[in-house]
Amino acid sequence: MNTSAKPSKSNVLDRVLVLEMVRVTEAAAVAASALIGRGDEKAADAAAVEAMRKAFDELDIDGTVVIGEGERDEAPMLYIGEKVGGAPDGGPKIDIALDPLEGTTITAKAGPNALAVLAAAEQGCLLNAPDTYMDKLAVGPGYPEGVISLEKSVSENVAAVAEAKGVAPKDIIVCVLDRPRHADIIAELRSLGCGVVLIGDGDVAGVIATTDPDTTIDMYMGQGGAPEGVLAAAALRCVGGQFNGRLVFRNEDEKARARKWGIEDLDRIYKLEDLASGDCIFAATGVTSGSLLDGVKRLRGGVMTTDSVVMRASSGTVRWIKGEHRV
Repeated sequence: MNTSAKPSKSNVLDRVLVLEMVRVTEAAAVAASALIGRGDEKAADAAAVEAMRKAFDELDIDGTVVIGEGERDEAPMLYIGEKVGGAPDGGPKIDIALDPLEGTTITAKAGPNALAVLAAAEQGCLLNAPDTYMDKLAVGPGYPEGVISLEKSVSENVAAVAEAKGVAPKDIIVCVLDRPRHADIIAELRSLGCGVVLIGDGDVAGVIATTDPDTTIDMYMGQGGAPEGVLAAAALRCVGGQFNGRLVFRNEDEKARARKWGIEDLDRIYKLEDLASGDCIFAATGVTSGSLLDGVKRLRGGVMTTDSVVMRASSGTVRWIKGEHRV
């Protein structure tokens, strides 16, 4: 698919890195897969984090984690500001947003749509989003710019997308995270006759689903993690689509944390390129099977299979990669 992104003049994100990033998400997914259904969220997350960090250290990059497992005092590895890569002060300087295991609860319970995900971009091109909630609204490619807006109501957004698509509002299907806080959104959507696809976790996959006609999902809306919003925006930058995000703060501590990362306008509505600009790479590997990717499968003889996707904004290229790993 085409995007409006222009190739980077500096070519910091060499095309070799596109496939190297898949090695990183594959490593995290394989490690986490050993804990599927074991009921231990922390162990699954720790396994993915450790494997992802080791894989990064094999890359010839000077990387900085801008979205990670938390701040330094909250996370032993892959914390915000941590340096990764095997060429500190020598390789290309790259900002990285990551979630070694997007769906820790999903993995612990053997549910669908758990992923190992990351986004990489040139320095300064990914928003340093604080670990707060974010109101999110997304559609896939092919719609006129501005068709969605967080300044509009649920009904107004559905009507605008339906008109642009040439269908009735009742024919629109919306993906929503299944949480009590979304009861009013779900009720309003159903009053319009919309189909509502409820997901238990993993809203990065939910946003990306709007870009895949096979899912039949037209829109994503609801409140989820802000870091995951940046990851989803990076994916949409690569394949097309529109995204609106607005940070949601529950207390003064969260507002202070946002200001610490340079965010002064706490009510700002962020669009796609406010969250992920310039050339960027998005990579994901399935941990458990879902709408986007198959999960890791452990076969006889120590063989494991992985299913991944990697995208690049400057070329609009999307690659689906099946891997076999022998232990």
